[in-house]
Amino acid sequence: MRKKTIWVIDDDAIYQIIVNKIIQKSEMFSAISSFKNGKEAIDVVTNSLNNCESLPDIILLDINMPIMDGWEFMEELETLKSSITKQIIVYIVSSSIAIEDKNKSKTYPDILGYLSKPININDLVLIASND
Repeated sequence: MRKKTIWVIDDDAIYQIIVNKIIQKSEMFSAISSFKNGKEAIDVVTNSLNNCESLPDIILLDINMPIMDGWEFMEELETLKSSITKQIIVYIVSSSIAIEDKNKSKTYPDILGYLSKPININDLVLIASND
């Protein structure tokens, strides 16, 4: 199985540290990138359209963030989708238990799942092995 690249988009600095350690410990990913909000990540996506190999295979996306939240990120990603030749799978990772958020996540074809924080190594194994 080819190791995939993963991005974590989340404004919680402590959670970023924890999830990065879990990802490293899993040894299932070839590269990890972290972003504090959707705007930082969408800027990298936009700048990488000519080199889709630098885009991630998987994104762990928080919903509630400043500057650009998870839903705004998904809207921007949708507008860029026609220029992206690589499939990017998104998992919402949120502390929100609102049924509206879970239902909204199902309206995006690129969102494969909705996970509650904190994610664990078993979640990562499922994510990494899901082709």
